Amino acid sequence: MSLFDDLSRFLETRLDEFLRANPHLELRALEDQLRGQEEDAIRLLGDLKRREKELENSILETAKDIQQWHGRIEKAKSAGRQDLIGPAQEREAALLRQGNHLWGQMKSVKARVEQTKELRSRVRAKREEVKTKIAQAAAQPAATGPNETTDWGTTGWYKSTYSANPSVDPLDESFRRWEAEEELNELKRKMGS
Repeated sequence: MSLFDDLSRFLETRLDEFLRANPHLELRALEDQLRGQEEDAIRLLGDLKRREKELENSILETAKDIQQWHGRIEKAKSAGRQDLIGPAQEREAALLRQGNHLWGQMKSVKARVEQTKELRSRVRAKREEVKTKIAQAAAQPAATGPNETTDWGTTGWYKSTYSANPSVDPLDESFRRWEAEEELNELKRKMGS
């Protein structure tokens, strides 16, 4: 391990601790990360579309060449030019192989386009979900005033109510932190694979 690796690991650990202590910042970081992924998906989609168009053009050119050589083979056969028939057939076969290869590449690119579109929509949906959570987190402190008490519907047979400071609900905060960690870990797993 180098000093740089140790420092990098230390900084990542400190950043994770800081984000866990400040879940609203973690959500913002997650939103930024998702925005970056969505932009990457859009760029990749553009690149794949360009590649798909290039392959379509190459396939059309190859098809024209195959037609041309097929016509030449027929012409050489009708003229009895045995010296030209064999090489022309070999050229036509090579063009057919090239066309099949290009077709396979295009099918692969089309599949990647669909996968990228699906990934982009999933990232967009996740980003909207994170935006909603950010808005909820921002609205949460404003919704409960400092003197307001919250009835959680837990009044039992003994008629006691929840009376902790409503602006700082430790259970709610714990769940938010845990949910944000779970989402972040899930995204890290998806990005890692």
